[in-house]
Amino acid sequence: MASLADSFLADLDELSDNEAYPEEENAEAAGVDEDGDDDMPDLESLNYDDLDSVSKLQKTQRYIDIIQKIEGALEKDTDLSNQGFILEEDPEYQLIVDCNALSVDIENELIIIHNFIRDKYRLKFPELESLVHHPIDYARVVKKIGNEMDLTLVDLEGLLPSAVIMVVSVTASTTSGKPLSEENLVKTIEACDRALNLDAAKKKVLDFVEGRMGYIAPNLSAIAGSAVAAKLMGIAGGLGALAKMPACNVQLLGAKKKNLAGFSTATSQFRVGYLEHTEVFQSTPPALRTRACRLIAAKSTLAARIDSIRGDPTGKAGRNLLEEIRKKIEKWQEPPPAKLPKPLPVPDSEPKKKRGGRRLRKMKERYAVTDMMKLANRMQFGIPEESSLGDGLGEGYGMLGQAGSGKLRVSAAQNKLAAKVAKKYVLFCFSHSISFCYFVLCH
Repeated sequence: MASLADSFLADLDELSDNEAYPEEENAEAAGVDEDGDDDMPDLESLNYDDLDSVSKLQKTQRYIDIIQKIEGALEKDTDLSNQGFILEEDPEYQLIVDCNALSVDIENELIIIHNFIRDKYRLKFPELESLVHHPIDYARVVKKIGNEMDLTLVDLEGLLPSAVIMVVSVTASTTSGKPLSEENLVKTIEACDRALNLDAAKKKVLDFVEGRMGYIAPNLSAIAGSAVAAKLMGIAGGLGALAKMPACNVQLLGAKKKNLAGFSTATSQFRVGYLEHTEVFQSTPPALRTRACRLIAAKSTLAARIDSIRGDPTGKAGRNLLEEIRKKIEKWQEPPPAKLPKPLPVPDSEPKKKRGGRRLRKMKERYAVTDMMKLANRMQFGIPEESSLGDGLGEGYGMLGQAGSGKLRVSAAQNKLAAKVAKKYVLFCFSHSISFCYFVLCH
């Protein structure tokens, strides 16, 4: 039995040795020790308990170096506009590119820490994550509340809007959560402090990039301003990534998920990100802000593409785009043109090419619609019409014969031609009678 067991163990060792070669090669390529592969299950288990195994950005040498360079550059406060460096060779430009990449890493790190805080604090206040969506606001509220069960003793003024504070207080009074243990509370507060420190570092990075935006992206800064341009570049991952992004996505950069706290969505504003902080957007009437935001996003994307290829370092193209935006918004605010009365057409003095005379009048009278045809084409309400075959079959008579006698009645009105002929006939007879009387008297 021992020999059989030894043979099984030898086979397993050979199998494990054959499978370990690719892992060793990958570990050497990635610069990771062999013992790190054996510890992977332990790291996965520590993701929910140890903050250092989850958040590692602040301890990396890249993070420390970039923050030190930013602090040194902010202390020097150099003017980049007078230096003759090529953009790609300028060390300040390389630092700005590194800052954009670092801001994206900080955003991802904040999401990881937010998930860690949410998993820990869910035991204490599970409803809070559905009421406060932003990671930094959530970390501030968690640090402020701590292990307190009665939120009436906690002052959240300045951290959240008044409506959200009211909803959080009411929800906390009916929550099913329980106080955290001392160990979990310490880890949660430490994670909150780390999230707030990362947010402060991100603001420092954005302040540095904002001070250099007139040099790195002059056209985009002319439209959106230096602060908004720096935020757009930071969240997009650099000027190149922002230039490749469509305008509909640029409009949503920095947009927060809104918490209406049970109120109606009818009066809620449309989703818009950092572009709402631009001067043009703020000066636009509320009724036109949706169209203005789309226009600003489209022009900002064009300006970012110009800056990405260094098409206009002076920023003149950005100023022209800004002037175009303002003119369009002013055009939208103009009242519609007044409706002018339509004048009568100029009378036509040329003779009309239309035949007239006695022959045409006689032809019109001959083919005119008679009174009998008019009555036959009419129907009286509530009275069935008579027909040639009866019971509605055949040709209908309309209102003919419905005067009460049961006979076809037609008005005896004479037309103009018959009246004229009759008048001539009377005059002819009268003249002949006078002449006959004169002849008799003479003889």
